[in-house]
Amino acid sequence: MNLGSGTESSLIVDVIFWVIAVSTIIASLAVFHLKDLFRAALFLVVTFLGIAGLFVLLMAEFLAVVQVIIYVGAISVLIIFAVLMTRNVEQGNPSNSFKIPAILISMAFILISSFVITNTDWNLLDNVVIVTSEEQIGLSDEILLMNETKNQIEKIFSNTIPEISRLLLRDFVLAFELASVLLLAAIVGALVLVRER
Repeated sequence: MNLGSGTESSLIVDVIFWVIAVSTIIASLAVFHLKDLFRAALFLVVTFLGIAGLFVLLMAEFLAVVQVIIYVGAISVLIIFAVLMTRNVEQGNPSNSFKIPAILISMAFILISSFVITNTDWNLLDNVVIVTSEEQIGLSDEILLMNETKNQIEKIFSNTIPEISRLLLRDFVLAFELASVLLLAAIVGALVLVRER
């Protein structure tokens, strides 16, 4: 499997990418500019769905499902309930003096991120040469290791969900279980705080 030469390089995928990307950017700008908190929360849901769509196009199906379940399903619903319980939903937040510093910090972050992205020497899958078993004689260990690494990466990219589940349930099972215990402790703590005395 050679990434970039299959369906992900077709015209329809490019069109779908641009539709999702533009709608995500427009929805995120609407979250920032709308005064009505309820409509801003609904546009936040659209933004989260757009990000999930971009994850699907990147062949990261697990992250797309996590994005939909956690952010669209849980956090967005929580935000909408919180907005509906507040007063003066249409009025929104009053303007404050943090607008110009926020714009300056955002622009600095964008410039630093762009500089780092353009000046980083990325290890691309296409830079590694595939070597057959007959050609392995006389090659350095570094090239053989790169060939083995490319095979492992192609295996992971071809089937991400079983690879992630194998990592979660075999290699990182202790951290996975500790996270679930931490979430359970947070739920119990929240119930203790809100129960009637």
